[in-house]
Amino acid sequence: MEALEALLPYIQIALSILLVIAILLQQTGAGLGGAFGGDNFSAGFHTRRGAERTLFYGTIVIGVLFGLSAFIALII
Repeated sequence: MEALEALLPYIQIALSILLVIAILLQQTGAGLGGAFGGDNFSAGFHTRRGAERTLFYGTIVIGVLFGLSAFIALII
C-alpha cells in the first residue's frame, strides 16, 4: 500500500501530461466563430476514422484512468 502511495503522484503527473497532449492533438471543425454566435451546425457531426478515432478513444481511456487515480488518491 505504501508503494502505491509513493508512486501515485508520478502516475497522476504522467496521465495528466498524456491527457493534455491527447486533447491538444484532436482536431475540431468548429472555428472561433462558434464561440461568438456563428452557426456551424455540421462542425460537430462527422465520422471519426483511422488515427482520429484511435486518438479519440485513447483520450477517453486516459481521462478515465486519470479520474480513477484521483479517486484512489482521495481514498488513500
